[in-house]
Amino acid sequence: MEQREAIAAVGRRGERVLVIQRGPLARPPGYWAPLSGKLEPGETQEEAVVRAVHEEVGLRAFPQAKVWESQTEDGAFRLHWWTAEAEEGEVVMQPSEVSDARWVTPRGFSGLQPVFGADRVFFDRVLPQL
Repeated sequence: MEQREAIAAVGRRGERVLVIQRGPLARPPGYWAPLSGKLEPGETQEEAVVRAVHEEVGLRAFPQAKVWESQTEDGAFRLHWWTAEAEEGEVVMQPSEVSDARWVTPRGFSGLQPVFGADRVFFDRVLPQL
């Protein structure tokens, strides 16, 4: 099976990062994670960050830098992790994709359950070094 490409958007406001609880149509639902999305044909990673953030929470994102790579737990996707500044404004959740959203510190993420293993590694080891 060929591995597909996706982004993880680490939307930041100061020391906090926007995380979502995946909605009922997301696979798997209920997990806390940064915003993410599959790359569409012909789309750059930066464009995918902007699109995914806008589609899922209605905010404009300004990609800054690719900071890490991982793969999904099922191995179907290579995740390209990007930091992005998120505009000020209210989060407007796409209900099929997002059940809840929170601005958390890296330490605050550790209290959320369930989370993906790679996400925990990012918040515990990678993000504090940025």
